[in-house]
Amino acid sequence: MDKDNSRNVTIFVVVTIAILALYEIFVVGPRQKQRDAEMRAQATAAQTQAVQAPGAATYMDRAQAVAATPRVTISTPVLQGSVSLKGGRIDDLFLKNYRETINKNSPPVELFRPEGAKQAYFTEFGWTGQAPMPGPLTVWKQTSGSILAVGKPIALSWDNGQGLTFTRTIAVDPLYMFTVTDSVINHGAGPVALAPYASVQRQGQPELSKSLYIHEGAVGWLGDQLRMEAFKNWKKHGDTTYQSKGGWLGLTDKYWLAALIPDQQANVKAQYRVDTVDNVDVFEADYVSQPRTLAPGMATSSTTRIFAGAKKVSVLQDYQAKLGISHFDDSVDWGILWFFTRPIFWLLIQFYNFSGNFGVALLILTVTVKLATFPLANKSYASASRMKKLAPEIAAIKARNKDDPAKTQQETMALYKEQKINPVAGCLPALIPLPIFFALYKVLFVTIEMRHAPFLGWIHDLSAPDPSSITTLFGLIPWNPASAPVIGTYLAGPLHIGFLALVYGFIMWLNMAMTPQTGVDPSQRKIMQFMPLMFIFFFAQLPAGLLVYYCWSTALTILQQYVIMHQYKTENPIDNFVARIRGKTPPGVVA
Repeated sequence: MDKDNSRNVTIFVVVTIAILALYEIFVVGPRQKQRDAEMRAQATAAQTQAVQAPGAATYMDRAQAVAATPRVTISTPVLQGSVSLKGGRIDDLFLKNYRETINKNSPPVELFRPEGAKQAYFTEFGWTGQAPMPGPLTVWKQTSGSILAVGKPIALSWDNGQGLTFTRTIAVDPLYMFTVTDSVINHGAGPVALAPYASVQRQGQPELSKSLYIHEGAVGWLGDQLRMEAFKNWKKHGDTTYQSKGGWLGLTDKYWLAALIPDQQANVKAQYRVDTVDNVDVFEADYVSQPRTLAPGMATSSTTRIFAGAKKVSVLQDYQAKLGISHFDDSVDWGILWFFTRPIFWLLIQFYNFSGNFGVALLILTVTVKLATFPLANKSYASASRMKKLAPEIAAIKARNKDDPAKTQQETMALYKEQKINPVAGCLPALIPLPIFFALYKVLFVTIEMRHAPFLGWIHDLSAPDPSSITTLFGLIPWNPASAPVIGTYLAGPLHIGFLALVYGFIMWLNMAMTPQTGVDPSQRKIMQFMPLMFIFFFAQLPAGLLVYYCWSTALTILQQYVIMHQYKTENPIDNFVARIRGKTPPGVVA
């Protein structure tokens, strides 16, 4: 493929992506928001009806569901909730160190919710077998411990009235790991076959993130492989079963995880199951260990660990190392570019530990990337600057051979060879940042370390879009664009343009102006001139952290280009601007 065709294909791809992005922002996004609003309104209306349709689930509010069963309080430095004595479940849990919004007075993040409330989410454990076993309706007796806290486990017991006595001890560590030990003694006259199990269940599909790049659903390391099933595809794919020695499995949101961790030496049968009960989809991840026979007078026990908390990478890796839980940090969705995403995240954390601010860490990361790619980029920019100086000669070749494109191409390539210029080298600086961009995009979206991370001034959350808006003159006009009667949805969504997006648009334009465009015809040049405007709308919807990175990265690129172009006395917009102010002839321009 010759140079002009390559450029045409590149422009076509870029413009196509920009058009698709704008379609997503202006058409698909508003329609999805409208559908979501309609669904929420329908759900609210359905809940307020006094009589519900036959077969439909009925719900109580969360507080009523908690109060409906006897409970033991959970209180640790990071967790607050309760254990239900009915079923012996952990089904009421809040994460005290995380808030729903950046407002410090907003409620803590809810993880578990009792059955009976809408969107119930809980974990349970016990035994399966033919003899009467404790189940969801079993009311356990609390035998020790007044509160479940760090260093203060609780003990529960239940007698099945047929010779089996069950006990359950629940302990919790300072972070997010519960340890549940189930024991049973056979006081009967005959042997009993039984097997331990554990389950984490979610009743109803949760509200999912809008991004296509985030996994939410079942996740686990089973049979020495990462096994995932997204909520949105789970029902279509049906149930799946895995045989595994040890491992772990559970349900994950963007930032939160409920995972079951069996004995790492036990052989288990793990399942991802979905059922529909009273028109509600019930998603469940569970496992059953090998069955065992309990002779009269004998006892047996089984221990399950339950992780219920935030997917903070350092915490996951600490449990992974101390408890021997294979690939536990893979509960974070690193994506298919994990070999880029993981190192980028590691570097970001190191720079954060040094600076104490993730925004500053992003700036240092950008400089590090630029230093690593400096020699290659420098060579490419030098080649591009030399190409730009050849523009008059290339124009002369085209004029001389205007009716013979093949000869034009031949003489142009001969000129490049004579001047020892590689015309493809100028593309490399544009390609190098792409994997880093996608890796950083992933890091900003899926790692909880970036959630609600502030930078400077008005940027209080690097993982969310820039909150400033041109429609309010960046806060000078005291009104909420979303309240506009006709276009409020657009002003708060696709037309929301923040300060960082405008800065990036200008820097992108300047970067394009600095880049030699030898051989680009006028129609293509006009199309490319609109690209910064299109990308303003696209980038305005991205996390502010990405804009901080890209603005700073592009600014460093412009600085590097300017130094080289100034060195080669190549015409560039910065020198042109300065020269006009001084009333002089710009470098590289014939007076």
